[in-house]
Amino acid sequence: MPLQSKHIYTVSQITQEIEVIFENTFGKGVWVEGEVSNFKAAASGHFYFSLKDNTAVLAAAMFARANRELKFKLQDGIKVICFGQLSVYGPRGQYQMIVEKIEPKGIGARQLAFEQLKEKLLKDGLFDASHKKPLPFMPFRIGIVTSGAGAAIRDILGILQKDAPCLDVVIRSVRVQGEGAAKEIARGIEELNQFNKVDLIIISRGGGSTEDLWAFNEEAVARAVYASQLPTISAVGHQINISLCDLVADCFVETPTAAAKIIVDKKNALLAELESLKQEAGFSVSDTISLLKNNLTALRHAIKSPLDRLQEKEQVLDELFSGLNHNMRQFMNITRERMAALIHRLDALSPLAVLSRGYSLSVFMADGSVIKDADKMRRGDKVKTILSAGSFISSVEEVMPNERKAVV
Repeated sequence: MPLQSKHIYTVSQITQEIEVIFENTFGKGVWVEGEVSNFKAAASGHFYFSLKDNTAVLAAAMFARANRELKFKLQDGIKVICFGQLSVYGPRGQYQMIVEKIEPKGIGARQLAFEQLKEKLLKDGLFDASHKKPLPFMPFRIGIVTSGAGAAIRDILGILQKDAPCLDVVIRSVRVQGEGAAKEIARGIEELNQFNKVDLIIISRGGGSTEDLWAFNEEAVARAVYASQLPTISAVGHQINISLCDLVADCFVETPTAAAKIIVDKKNALLAELESLKQEAGFSVSDTISLLKNNLTALRHAIKSPLDRLQEKEQVLDELFSGLNHNMRQFMNITRERMAALIHRLDALSPLAVLSRGYSLSVFMADGSVIKDADKMRRGDKVKTILSAGSFISSVEEVMPNERKAVV
């Protein structure tokens, strides 16, 4: 055949023809299953990798706009299912897949991200038992990182007010779900450590779905709990699955109510130990006196003279016994009164007791910080005021920083 009668393609033309074939065959996109290999993340944010099976390899690219919301870490060896378009990369004459969506095969993206982060934190030692701090024997002031308007804080305060009214409570209000919640929770833990005036931190929220509780599976929260110099209790929801916050905390329970009961049980254990010590002291004194009486009686029978002198000593011993019993009862009464006074003073210092006397506590809605100085307020600020029973939200109309009024 003469050369003039042959149809000769340029390289660019044959590439374009192949692209047309791909568009006609796979124009609506195609799902491809394979194992990730040769993964590279470019400085531009684009991902480049290959999909392979036992007999073939397909080049793939996932641009930054598509991979920005990827929930798990893409890496060699992961089996995935990809959706995208087949195209030809002209400069190398190579066909490739432009990936729009990617999912791990056999496991959800969120669960895979959880497992990957869990493995990373395990290698970093965040779950080590040797790092766990013991809870204080009897905390007198606790910090709580939770939503200030949620059910969790109501459950905790209800139990503490009933069974441990002498306990002081510092609340660091944060968002407990949604975008940015993990950073707020981590910051709340850090601020309570910087405050350094609490004995224990409870990280808590009420029940919810796995998605609702996901902030407590974020790396920022896990590392903040691990870095805490104060003992921590994780009380996150009613789920069967354990969160990363639970695994890192010094102690974890299934509900906020259970966290409050730990504090109450410690108070009751302290009171029981004091009562036991009181009884042991009484028994010890009685046993010592009885032993002395028996020894004197035996001595009297052994000497058998002078009888009057022995009777006199016996009378003195009876008087000592009576006086000692009186002193012991007086000592016990004084100790009981001192303990009651101490408990009353602790109860008077409780923020709940202050609220019950007609005072209120106001916080900025923007960040949950307590309002102590009118100079910090601005017209239009949203303010939440907590009363002994309930709360309300108001807007600042006027600020009077120099006005003082004596409260009678």
